[in-house]
Amino acid sequence: MNYAVIMAGGSGKRLWPLSRRTRPKQVLKLFQGQTLLRLCFERLSALFDARNILVLTNVGFADIVRESVTGLTPNNVIAEPVVRDTAGAVGLAASILTKFDPDATMAVVTADQMIEREEKFRQAIKDAINFVNANPERMVTFGIKPSFPSTQLGYIKCSWSQKYPRCKNEIYKVDHFREKPDEKTANRYINDGKHFWNSGMFVWKAKTILGHLSKYLPEAAEPLKKIAANWDGPIQEQTLKDIFPRLPKISIDFAVMEKAPEVYAIMLDCRWLDLGSFAALADIVKSDKNKNIVIAGQSELMDCKSSILVTEEAGHLVAAIGLDNMVVAHSPDATLVCPINEAYRLKELLERIEQHTGEKFL
Repeated sequence: MNYAVIMAGGSGKRLWPLSRRTRPKQVLKLFQGQTLLRLCFERLSALFDARNILVLTNVGFADIVRESVTGLTPNNVIAEPVVRDTAGAVGLAASILTKFDPDATMAVVTADQMIEREEKFRQAIKDAINFVNANPERMVTFGIKPSFPSTQLGYIKCSWSQKYPRCKNEIYKVDHFREKPDEKTANRYINDGKHFWNSGMFVWKAKTILGHLSKYLPEAAEPLKKIAANWDGPIQEQTLKDIFPRLPKISIDFAVMEKAPEVYAIMLDCRWLDLGSFAALADIVKSDKNKNIVIAGQSELMDCKSSILVTEEAGHLVAAIGLDNMVVAHSPDATLVCPINEAYRLKELLERIEQHTGEKFL
């Protein structure tokens, strides 16, 4: 059977103070009252029965994730007791699925991306599932044709492509995974036409990815077996709490995808945006005539340009005079004001806030 696994564990520090340790960016209601997680669930609901959609998140996010997605089976929200990056999350989901369905095919997507032209996305997922079901030893990732030389995204290098039965999209052979490059390297990637942004989404047989984890990350094999053995039993949660922290903290790209053979890719012919910062909102939300991005129930701007003003509170008025390339982000207990080109220093700012006020505002 086919399943979807939504990765919803990221906190989104670069969207503070809207995103917090107990309220991640994927549940922020910034898109006409909708959350990224809800939009992701709806995209998948057209392809998968809701009972076959799992969400992996951190234990501190579990309740708000359930509240954010009506229609999601509550038990399908799996709360990781500690952060163990994507290799641990993928291994956990695959172990659970294979316990109940040894031939499970799983599509792994992330909850913090905005995707437009959803019919193209769904066709790509369908093709990947058909390809993997016909070739169970193979794994599929999804590439994005780069629109600029990003130094904040990973890349995949592809070689030849061909058509396969029951697939509308061509399927590429992946040669290499490349991590975030410097600007010179990113420009070379753009110009050679062989490199694509790594979307961080995958389709594979659950047993196949577990086999690769056992081979390339052997220290994860025994903990995952113990968790699966006790899943859906009286000591499920205690086992997860005790054993999951033993998993190595590493991404699935580093752990498996950069080493495994038989990795293929489908190019997503749709608009794909990774909401990693306030500046990314400029690619998602339509600006006003002065290039301001405003997400607020009410606003009044005078002589402002190229600025970003955000609040989730529908009844809150945002008013400003003379802003130029500034970020103003309002939450009930904290407000951020900074130049857009200084927003990369948010991590440093949060460290100072924690030093002076503890975790109250984090």
